[in-house]
Amino acid sequence: MNAAAPHPAPDGHASEAVSVAAERRWAIIVMAIIALLVLMMVVTGLHWASMPPSRVETVDVKTLHTRGEFVESNLGTTMAPDGKVTVRLVAQQYSFVPQCIVVPADMPVTFRGTATDAIHGFVVGRTNANTMLIPGFVATFTTTFHRTGEQLMPCHEYCGTGHEAMWGRVQVLPAEDFLSRARTGERLSCVQG
Repeated sequence: MNAAAPHPAPDGHASEAVSVAAERRWAIIVMAIIALLVLMMVVTGLHWASMPPSRVETVDVKTLHTRGEFVESNLGTTMAPDGKVTVRLVAQQYSFVPQCIVVPADMPVTFRGTATDAIHGFVVGRTNANTMLIPGFVATFTTTFHRTGEQLMPCHEYCGTGHEAMWGRVQVLPAEDFLSRARTGERLSCVQG
């Protein structure tokens, strides 16, 4: 009667136990990575909160146009007696002041800028000149332009309904041309009129 009894199917419980153990190990590894990342964010946040960058400069946006470094007559490009080139600019809805900046090629240029009303940003063409301008704070960075010619400087931080029309220009002059114009001692700008 028991002629050809089928062999019992292999027990699937052993392979299921191996799968569950592997999944559990991976879940523990993923949770450990997430916990490590959260811990790193907390430690970094607490560190920066207790020790902010030492070079934070502030300005009063209420008196920005009437006194201090960012009065309108002080904006644009200047060359100090020691040969350092500095550009000062202000961003406001929906323009940069000055609208057009003159800089030399192959010389370090320090940008100092701020905003009056909202967070703005600017990037100059295909260069590494890129920063955010935050009301009440002075953004400072130094860069060198290697290509002469005119480049666009759009605002890259959404600042309101006129954001898409907020842009300026940067004219990069050969160093000799820039130096001959800068010797007059006045602020350089390529704004007409």
